[in-house]
Amino acid sequence: MPEPERQPYDPLKPGENGAIAPTGQGGAMDLALEEAESLEQPPAPGSGVPRERARSLWSDAWHQLRRNPVFLVSALLIVFLVLISVWPQLIASGDPLHCELSKSQQGPAPGHPFGYDTQGCDVYTRTVYGARASITVGICATLGAALLGSALGGLAGFFGGWSDALLSRVADIFFGIPVVLGGLVFLSVVTGTTVWPVVGFIVLLGWPQLARIARGSVITAKQNDYVQAARALGAGNARMLLRHVAPNAVAPVIVVATIALGTYIALEATLSFLGVGLRPPTVSWGIDISNAAPQIRNAPHMLLWPAGALSLTVLAFIMLGDAVRDALDPKLR
Repeated sequence: MPEPERQPYDPLKPGENGAIAPTGQGGAMDLALEEAESLEQPPAPGSGVPRERARSLWSDAWHQLRRNPVFLVSALLIVFLVLISVWPQLIASGDPLHCELSKSQQGPAPGHPFGYDTQGCDVYTRTVYGARASITVGICATLGAALLGSALGGLAGFFGGWSDALLSRVADIFFGIPVVLGGLVFLSVVTGTTVWPVVGFIVLLGWPQLARIARGSVITAKQNDYVQAARALGAGNARMLLRHVAPNAVAPVIVVATIALGTYIALEATLSFLGVGLRPPTVSWGIDISNAAPQIRNAPHMLLWPAGALSLTVLAFIMLGDAVRDALDPKLR
């Protein structure tokens, strides 16, 4: 039988069992079909073929957080606390300032599951309304300290020089002030029945920590290649700081601020317990704990519920901060 006619070999056309790919040196090499498929280019825009988009740091962090049960539990608890601090009437219909001395230190009763305090006030109602002051102080103090610390620390880390040295020395001075002792001195002079003196004091002593975190993060971010490339292309300092450095340096500040929020709530309760923080008629967990401490043997329910609510709130914010830290730091995954 005559042999089938063989086609002449053409190095620029793929064969039946292989493919040809340019070598980059003017020649070509034979590849298996599986290897050739791996060299295929991604689909062009408008071709109708779906193309997977690369996730950014924040979208990847959100993807990790949604799968973290610690984040879900702490976030739900924080949402509940914020909700009752804004609308305490949702779960408490009484008046936290309405007291009946005839019911002083009585235990739980129908409609009053937490009992009464020394003045005959409903402990349940005061515990619910106490979330408003503590959450307000924590959120406002955290926002103030984060904004002030990030601005000062970011500018000092970006420009360096004498501004960096001055910020470091001023921060060292504030780090040397004991928090509780400073609160006793400052708040004993600045009196008031609102939350703002306490917020101002916490911001005053809280910004150096966040400024140091922001400074170190900005120093690390400005050394990256994309920042140097933007500088070589003629970008100004404001554009580089706002478009390239700040978005890539803000993650550590968010993590530390989230954890610090719980610490600030505990600090407000400590100062109120010592009598220099929030003061009556403001309803606060720290004030209720201070009033219940002398009666802990006779009426432990007066101390149990506000102290438990305070501990649960601080724990929720610390757990949230830990979950955010794990999501934003790829080294911890």
